[in-house]
Amino acid sequence: MPIHRRAILAAPILLAGPALAPPALGQTLWPSRPIRIIVPYAAGGGTDILARALGEALRPTLPFPIVVENRAGGNGVIGTEALIRAEPDGHTLTAVVSTHILNRHTMAALPYDPIRDVTPIAMLTRNTMVLAASAALPFSDIAGLRGFAAANPRALSTGSTEALSQFIGQEMARRLNLDIPDVQYRSGGQLMTDVVAGHLPLGWTSTASATPHMATGRARIIAVSTATRTPFFADVPTAQEQGLAEFDLAGWVALLGPAGMADALSARIYSAMESAFQSPAFLARLAALGIEPDLRPQAPLLAAMQREDRIWAAASAAGHITRQ
Repeated sequence: MPIHRRAILAAPILLAGPALAPPALGQTLWPSRPIRIIVPYAAGGGTDILARALGEALRPTLPFPIVVENRAGGNGVIGTEALIRAEPDGHTLTAVVSTHILNRHTMAALPYDPIRDVTPIAMLTRNTMVLAASAALPFSDIAGLRGFAAANPRALSTGSTEALSQFIGQEMARRLNLDIPDVQYRSGGQLMTDVVAGHLPLGWTSTASATPHMATGRARIIAVSTATRTPFFADVPTAQEQGLAEFDLAGWVALLGPAGMADALSARIYSAMESAFQSPAFLARLAALGIEPDLRPQAPLLAAMQREDRIWAAASAAGHITRQ
């Protein structure tokens, strides 16, 4: 059904729908202008792809558009700082990966508290990380990687885009007793471009970043980071299946707001997310993009953030991650 300009001007709130009831009397209207989602990573990566797909899915539901703004740099810090300085009125949000929590334990100085200084709104997706390899390499599994690296010292390097994928790559190398240097990239899209071109031998990245490049035939997936296989590469065994016991590391993408947002406002924004995730067309698009939906409301997201904070604190205490 078309949205008429007069209707929008008359009611600058969420359009009527079963999950999106009007606000109570006296409650701030949301949205009353375009909504900005800051993606604190470069364009073309999995988080950027998800945010833009979400914005399109919400277009029929909201009276104002969602504008995605990339503010890359500092492992997500630059964009997150912009969020924290924004008014907590629901018109500036950010989509972050789980490195948002890990940064506290890997960066020398983080200019904000990744839990206290934001408002958790919704967990959006699970990021199963996959190990992509150039098809020019003469191996297709971890055992072959180990043998090749042992016979060809310093021939391999592993690309990463943030602290989580860097940790996964270095943890795998540590478990295999190999020296595989890390090469940092600004986005999964850039990392995969270099894998496909043969400039980068290996890279840990999300299924969303890897999937569009598989049709080239110039890259292959040789392992996944989680305890269970991903449906997007169902024939690829997990790292655990290939001998790395208890190797189970994954990321996620979450929607956050500035600290101080009212619970009722957070709930209204989550209801908008629910409407998108109930759309068969949106879910089909996520599947085509290699993105695993995992929608959860504020309380479970906060619990996941707090749990990971404890996990990374323990890893830091054991010396498996260090501050830089």
